[in-house]
Amino acid sequence: MQYIYENFTFPPEQSFTVRSEILEIKKYASLKAHINFEIALIENCCGKRFVGDHIEDFEGTELVLLGSYLPHCWQYYNAVDGRVNPQAIVVHFFPDFLGKELLEKPEAQHLNQLFKDAAKGVRFSGPTIARAKHILNQMLFESGLSRAALMLQLLDILAQSDAYRTLSSPSFNIIENSAEANKINRVFDYIFKNFKEDITLQDVAAIIPMSTAAFCRFFKLKTNRTLVEFIKEIRIGHAAKLLMEGNYNVTETCYKSGYNNISNFNKHFKDVKGLSPRDFIKQYKTSA
Repeated sequence: MQYIYENFTFPPEQSFTVRSEILEIKKYASLKAHINFEIALIENCCGKRFVGDHIEDFEGTELVLLGSYLPHCWQYYNAVDGRVNPQAIVVHFFPDFLGKELLEKPEAQHLNQLFKDAAKGVRFSGPTIARAKHILNQMLFESGLSRAALMLQLLDILAQSDAYRTLSSPSFNIIENSAEANKINRVFDYIFKNFKEDITLQDVAAIIPMSTAAFCRFFKLKTNRTLVEFIKEIRIGHAAKLLMEGNYNVTETCYKSGYNNISNFNKHFKDVKGLSPRDFIKQYKTSA
């Protein structure tokens, strides 16, 4: 099974993201991993779950917490109730999304243990699922501090639950055992720090180090995109953040996002976001 590393950027007004989606019924999928923690609530579906070195069938509703760089995927075979679409609510976050000081408080003891267990993947059961589902559905329609408060409430429910089990084997540790994760993270870190400058393939390949040809194969295999595509997504993600903040116009945003050509910037923005920068601003102001 293919193993893909993903990268998520958060909007400027959010320290974590929550979204709902309709699930596509398909048997074959790729293992994915990302630096963010993930909470996934999956409903009305049956299939197979892959988390680290764990493989198991599932059916109905399930709630799972995943740690950083933990490879995972769900293969969806059928809807339990054919009259209703199978769906998921997914949260991506960092454990210190409200500051590292919170995790240093004595009240965070159970939460720290939960985050430690998340390195293996955690599956919840019983009343915990219903309580978490109620909070997750509320989070979809809240914003700002109200949504952050709900996130803390959700994490407390999970941390206090005694109805859960870890999924991967005790010997499985993606951070310690995966040299590939360390390599790709060094590449991500370099690009995030330098995307406003000219980045050459030779510069990035030297970080690992690899020949340029070997690096291109490695990067495409691990991220399912070329280096050029990845840099474009990072630059346009930053540009979208600047446009939503409203401090710069389109031309200024272009030059502050690593571009020196406005027509190239407009083309790349539409490739990634599906609409022009000006239409993006209009859509954001309408939905705000």
